[in-house]
Amino acid sequence: MPCAIWKPPWNNGSGAIGRGDLESVLAFPVKSPFGFRDFHGAIGVGAAETGSCGQSLRRGKNPARPIIAHHIMLPALATRILRTTDMRCLWKFGWNFGVGGARSVMRFKKRLRQGQYFPPFLYISILNSCNLRCQGCWVDVTAARRSIDLEAMSRTILEARAQGNRFFGLLGGEPFLHPQLLDILEAHPDCYFQIFTNGQFITGDVAERLRRLGNATPLVSIEGREVVSDQRRGKSDVFNKTLQGLDHCIQARLLTGVATSVCQSNIRELLTESWLRELIRRGVHYVWFHTYRPVGPDMHDELALRREQQIEVRRFVVDMRRRVPIGIVDAYYDHDGRAVCPMATGISHHIGPGGDVEPCPIIQFASESIHDRRGIVRTLQDSAFLADFRILAAEHTRGCVVLERPDLVRQLVTRHGARDTTQRGTALAELEAMQPRYSQWLPGEEIPERHWMYRLAKRFFYTDFGAYRRLRSTRPLAAEREAADAVSAVTSDTTGTSLTGPSMNERSCSRIE
Repeated sequence: MPCAIWKPPWNNGSGAIGRGDLESVLAFPVKSPFGFRDFHGAIGVGAAETGSCGQSLRRGKNPARPIIAHHIMLPALATRILRTTDMRCLWKFGWNFGVGGARSVMRFKKRLRQGQYFPPFLYISILNSCNLRCQGCWVDVTAARRSIDLEAMSRTILEARAQGNRFFGLLGGEPFLHPQLLDILEAHPDCYFQIFTNGQFITGDVAERLRRLGNATPLVSIEGREVVSDQRRGKSDVFNKTLQGLDHCIQARLLTGVATSVCQSNIRELLTESWLRELIRRGVHYVWFHTYRPVGPDMHDELALRREQQIEVRRFVVDMRRRVPIGIVDAYYDHDGRAVCPMATGISHHIGPGGDVEPCPIIQFASESIHDRRGIVRTLQDSAFLADFRILAAEHTRGCVVLERPDLVRQLVTRHGARDTTQRGTALAELEAMQPRYSQWLPGEEIPERHWMYRLAKRFFYTDFGAYRRLRSTRPLAAEREAADAVSAVTSDTTGTSLTGPSMNERSCSRIE
């Protein structure tokens, strides 16, 4: 008997899943089978029974949670993107980002073998101004406006393009406050741009121009629903205003994503399958979950995730990549689930709104600028500050060196005499106020990719590129301190006396070589 999933009658009352169920799960009308011969666990609802062709998949005890097994998740995602994205946008994404991005990584690998360096991806904060006042923001959003103009941007992009680069991330502040943003995109039709935005300045006309250009994807930041969004973003009615911009993108048939900085106030609200399915129903194509980084002048370290929550985020991402037809981006792990830092591996560096070339967005120190007469290629290749930063980070952690070892960052900045690139001029004092904490490097808790597509893509294009061959540490400093404190507590309970030792800062500095 043919498989009941695909053959009428639909919804025949037998409990087999029918056409209406498929449409609610896949988020697009089902017209024909995908051609798979075996559907072990293919589609179900809640704790559905599994079966192969010739067997019906029965409804489970919890009909409220539809799932798609990994057999058909990718075709479902691909079909949804094809049905809801403008063909010009799809072509630019596939050629400029897909093919071009893959080639840029291959050229990066070749340069590394030859002892040369230039990152395949650059992230550029094109201005500092923003209409929101987010908790924990490290950008000088209230200071006098700094921005990179069209001429400087074009020169930087063209020089990077000569090295094979095709992908650029555009950040702020709020990028859509830059008066020349769309002109920058138009000047480089052979490149692809990801725009990190709060979405509130994406009108219907702006979205339509983005559609005609085709070479950019808006990544709209959502930090919570109505109440949490206002708390996190420092303004009122943020969630609804952001959704309006998001809807304009989707209505214009743009390839559209949603980004969330996962923290204590939104982890239960947005790190859920129901939220992903809500985004799918709205028309969103991909999401990016990154973890909150407590840095800057007002760190709000109470929002930082605990160690077990870091693991929870990773497990959620890996599981949802097999279950839900939406792309899920991350930048912290390779195909085997080992932690990586894009700055330490050399795959990316950051350019600030003043043109300063920084290790990454949250490390606001620089020795070089894109305005250097040497050009961006020679500037990055000759930078002793950036080279030492990559080496330092890769020797001491596979995670975020700023969070785990702010003492080492402070020492390196001082040794190189790197300038504070902020307008507030307090970046060094902010480093001194930080204490070591956990980041994505949690040895023994690695969770490998389970979906073949993500595993294959990362294996070839997002590895550590050999950066951690000289890793000295076996675990984060925060873990060592927890172990030492535990031993001290046990000894104190046994002897009835408290053992005192060096302070946290003293212990931290004693480890610097």
